[in-house]
Amino acid sequence: MTIITQGEHTHFTRAEFDARRADAVADMQRRGLRALLMFRQESMYWLTGYDTFGYVYFQCLVLTDDGRLALLTRAPDRLQARFTSIVEDVRIWVDAADAAPAMELRALLAGMGVAGGTLGVEWEAYGLTARNGQRLAASLDGFAPTEDASDLISALRLVKSPAEIAYVRRAAELVDDALTAAEARTAPGAFEGDILADMQAAVFRGGGDDPANEYIIGSGAGAQMCRYYTGRRHLDADDQLTLEFAAAYRHYHACLMRTFVIGQADPRLVAMHAACRESLLAAEAALRPGAPLENVFLAHAKALDDRSYREARLNACGYSLGTTYAPNWMDWPMLYAGQAVEARPGMVFFIHIIAFDAANGLAMTLGRTSLVTEAGSETLSNGSIELVRR
Repeated sequence: MTIITQGEHTHFTRAEFDARRADAVADMQRRGLRALLMFRQESMYWLTGYDTFGYVYFQCLVLTDDGRLALLTRAPDRLQARFTSIVEDVRIWVDAADAAPAMELRALLAGMGVAGGTLGVEWEAYGLTARNGQRLAASLDGFAPTEDASDLISALRLVKSPAEIAYVRRAAELVDDALTAAEARTAPGAFEGDILADMQAAVFRGGGDDPANEYIIGSGAGAQMCRYYTGRRHLDADDQLTLEFAAAYRHYHACLMRTFVIGQADPRLVAMHAACRESLLAAEAALRPGAPLENVFLAHAKALDDRSYREARLNACGYSLGTTYAPNWMDWPMLYAGQAVEARPGMVFFIHIIAFDAANGLAMTLGRTSLVTEAGSETLSNGSIELVRR
């Protein structure tokens, strides 16, 4: 029989968690927050190691301005919190038709002595539905003023520590393995389901995790989609196959995006690939410390626009990557015109170049993950960005 010890399955040192908590508390104090109410699972994992999908129900991690932590959750996550996190104060709300976890959170906060102080709330969180948000607001009415602090932990997570970067690098190795598997399986007549199975097997066999959203796969007309949709098909003798996929390692993501050409290559697709390759390299060159992130988008856009693909491109060309949970692996901030956030060493971005020519039914994409360094940006993928033909 094995007895669970506190935090035995965390993936960072206690010193790193302590440093993260100190940074969060310092930001709270600067903003005049008595406590921070976290509903984003990413925040909970980053701050304490707590690893669960229990955020689909009401749960909240509380951090006070003097560094105390308390978690309010359901019974299935009591041992989960003990096993995966450093949180020792875990409170359980009981499932019932008249359950009122928001009121139980109010009582918890009162017991922690934060009544009347300004409470920062992660209102922008997949783990806080609109209905639960309304119940939370009602429970705090007259108890304490609130402030939207959805950005507090997200901003701290943006620059990765050396330990986090090591996990991103491992994820990048695994996503390269998935690309190799996709290239090996793709051929005229291949079944999309087999391609997906081989890609995901490569990640899981390498010790990776489920990514925070589905792999995107589409052939034929579906190659012009950049969202997952259900229903698999076999590749035609002459076809196009778009893949956007991520490997996750300890929940840290690295992404790739490719469009393969199957059979006879349409010259227009070859030209689109050349434009996307030029655009990707220009965008990566623009990802430099101290420069606004809009520069990445503008460089990508100019390369495509100069080759007459203005109508084919999108209005964003990527986003930050890190530790994220379902329903998606996209993290803040996004790369678009006017994005004023400055790049800093330790940030990680997925830059994707997407060109969809709907009038002619053609698709071409190219994307990979980069790390911002002191000198510029470092591509984390070893995969080729030349056109894949099968």
